[in-house]
Amino acid sequence: MSPSRHRLFRAGFTAIAALGADRWLAPLARGRGVILTFHHVRPEPPEPFAPNALLSITPAFLDRTLTRLSERGFEIVGLDAIPERLADPAPRRPFAVLTFDDGYRDNVVFAQPVLARHGAPWTLFVTGDFADQRGRLWWIELERAVGRLDRVSLSSGLDCPARNAAEKSAAFEAAYRVLRAGPEEVLLDEIVELCRRAGFNPGTVAAELCLTWDELRALARDPAVTLGAHTLSHPMLAKHDPAFARREMAESRARIEAETGRSVRHLSYPVGDPTSAGPRDFALARDLGFTTAVTTRPGHLFAGHAGHPHALPRVSVNGFHQTEAALASLLSGVPFLAWNRGRRLNVG
Repeated sequence: MSPSRHRLFRAGFTAIAALGADRWLAPLARGRGVILTFHHVRPEPPEPFAPNALLSITPAFLDRTLTRLSERGFEIVGLDAIPERLADPAPRRPFAVLTFDDGYRDNVVFAQPVLARHGAPWTLFVTGDFADQRGRLWWIELERAVGRLDRVSLSSGLDCPARNAAEKSAAFEAAYRVLRAGPEEVLLDEIVELCRRAGFNPGTVAAELCLTWDELRALARDPAVTLGAHTLSHPMLAKHDPAFARREMAESRARIEAETGRSVRHLSYPVGDPTSAGPRDFALARDLGFTTAVTTRPGHLFAGHAGHPHALPRVSVNGFHQTEAALASLLSGVPFLAWNRGRRLNVG
């Protein structure tokens, strides 16, 4: 997301808070509840060049999020409770579900103690290749390559200076936009070349940042934790053929179950926006027998989502907006009235 869009969101959160709309519009916008998305939880402040900082919040802000949920009357429940909650003809108090994508070690080191203090159930979506300590966390590879290079160029003709934090941020944004628009194999190959120029090997980030299978087996003993599937290699499924997408979903579940002995009933689509997961993938997840599958399409949950349990929206808790105003807005559901143009369902 570009700096200008972050400024726009920040202004929107401030306006919603100033008007009190997060309270008086919440009964209309909040729906039955919300699934929150987290990635990293760690205390270190971001560097001046940190384009992926949107994926990282502090343990203190996680604690504040859980406190705010309680103050706003939300009941924190596990993913297993969603079908019943959505189908209930007499809705109860609003609910919140906490989901963490990819399987980062900091989720255990820094997030789990906070969650345990609040008695909060949570779901960790595991990517098989990351637990194998391989796989391509390409968005982090891209950040690290740009951080080391003075110039960023792609075979598409993109050529950007990257001599300081401001130029590096612009170069990352430009490269990210170009690469996300094309085939995933081109994205991966281009980032391999950038890593080579930057002097490090791609495919090494998972061993540094992600939980091993031994660590996941230990985590699986915690009854507050639900393990979900996040595919084998974290591909943007909609960019691949159906057989590949089906294999990524099914074999990811089978691997987690074999390694941990825990049943896997839920799926998170990698990246999860409409260019990465669409109706074909929702149907695949349904046919494979997943109870629910979650996207990154922004929004709260409404009764109508009971008919679309494999296309559930989520709300990302964004590291660039760790403020009371942003949190109150996100939990109210008000920003998504505009984002989704008044639609409660966005499943196409």
